[in-house]
This record gives sequence, structure tokens and C-alpha cells, in this order.
Amino acid sequence: MAFGLYLIGVLTAFGLRTWLHKRRTGDTGHRHSHPAAGSAAWWAQILLAVGLLGGLAAPLLDAVGALDPVPALVHPVIQGAGLVVGVLGFASIIAAQQAMGSSWRIGVDAGERTRLVTGGVFGVVRNPIFTAMIVAVAGITAMTPTWAQIPVLLAVVAGIELQVRAVEEPYLRASHGNTYREYVEGTGRFVPMISQMRVRQ
Repeated sequence: MAFGLYLIGVLTAFGLRTWLHKRRTGDTGHRHSHPAAGSAAWWAQILLAVGLLGGLAAPLLDAVGALDPVPALVHPVIQGAGLVVGVLGFASIIAAQQAMGSSWRIGVDAGERTRLVTGGVFGVVRNPIFTAMIVAVAGITAMTPTWAQIPVLLAVVAGIELQVRAVEEPYLRASHGNTYREYVEGTGRFVPMISQMRVRQ
């Protein structure tokens, strides 16, 4: 079940979303970069790739009995809660992507300037898509709490932190200046009013 949920969630949130974006705007929304090896941006890409691919492999290996679970986390209540959290996470990814409209992107093109989305959920959280991704993978982890799945969750969290802090926030500061600085003052990075970033000049 965890493998099926993850596969459907990823295909919908990224595959279907890319197709719809292309159909509506003529652009896939994907921006590919090649940061220097060993840089924070490079590590962000590596960790997210490991996390997203591992998120597919670990539940599949668990389903065929190839992985050992963490005994303390094996309980019907935990697995049931994981299912609910996973579904909510993937649904929230899709909703947040939709809220971005034509500004939705995967990756950053430093030479491009898109509209800064500050309405709806973006009015309280600056990175709701990433928040929802963490929630979704946390749900999958609760459904299949193996020794392999837990590092997957950690890789996703670490990759997202690096991507936001080292790539996306510097880009938005450079693109939107004081508008972004004012936006930051009233929002949280991943959770409302938590991790507010006072942007220095």
C-alpha cells in the first residue's frame, strides 16, 4: 500500500503536474542546473534524488520482505496514521502547486523572474510544497518504518533544507528585493511563523 501510494503520489504531483503545466503554458516548468560538485546546491540535488528514489525503492523492498522494520514503530495505529498523513501530504503538494499557477517551477533559472506568489497558503508559509513533501514522506515512513526508509526521510528533509536556504531564497532575494524581504517578515519557512528569516541587505 505504501509503495502504491508513493508511486501514485509522485506520478500525480510531478508527472501529471508537468504535463498540465506544459499544456497550459507551453513550458514544462522544469529548470535544470549543474552546480559545482560539493557545493550546497549540488548536495541538495544529490540528497533529494536519493530521497525521492529511495522513497520508491524502500517500500517496494519492504513489500517483498527484503527489509527489517524498526520494532518499536510497528503498530497498527502508527501505520494507520501514516496512511492518513501520506494521503494528506500528497494532496497538499498538488494543492500548493495549483496555487502557484504559472509560477510553478522545479529548479531555479537565475536569469528568470517569475511572479512572487504570496496569497493563500503562501501567505503564511513560504515553501508549502516542500512542507507537504516532508509530510508525505513522513507518512510513508510511518507506513513502512524500516531501517532503510528512515534514512530516506532524513535525506529528503536535508535536501529540502539545502535547496531552500542555498538556492531558492538567494534567488528570490535577488529577483524580488524588498518585496521578498517584506514577505519574509510575516511568514514561516516551512511552518507558519516558525523559522522566519530576517533577510540581510
